[in-house]
Amino acid sequence: MFSKNEEIEVDSSPADTLVSRTTEIVGDIHFSGELIVEGRIKGNIYAEDDSSAVIRIAESGSVEGEICVPSSIINGLVQGDVRSTKHIELAKKAVVAGNVYYNLIEMVMGSEVNGNLMHISSNQKSNKLLPEVKEKLPFDSDTLKKD
Repeated sequence: MFSKNEEIEVDSSPADTLVSRTTEIVGDIHFSGELIVEGRIKGNIYAEDDSSAVIRIAESGSVEGEICVPSSIINGLVQGDVRSTKHIELAKKAVVAGNVYYNLIEMVMGSEVNGNLMHISSNQKSNKLLPEVKEKLPFDSDTLKKD
């Protein structure tokens, strides 16, 4: 049935991660690929700025902490600053209680930001954290970079 020379193909694309409605995570998350939040996260969420990582926060999802990812799609509650160096979409039921740092932003009627909107210009290096965000990190952000 299987020959010894047969190779098994493994998908090398990043896997999606789901935090289900009945799940609560306490602690920081570092991820690549796609993170889908339908439950609750109490902690900061990070992904490399030069990656294709995206976070999706569903209507039932909530995050208490900072989010620093290249792309964000928010339709739930975020209590903390959000920094998206590529793109952020605030859907109809999005509520952000914090500052939003963005390069490109889409806001649907009904979304809410209780904080400042701060544009990140395209001439800023996207792989560098904003100074005020970098000071708050509980680790050295340079250790996340892959050789």
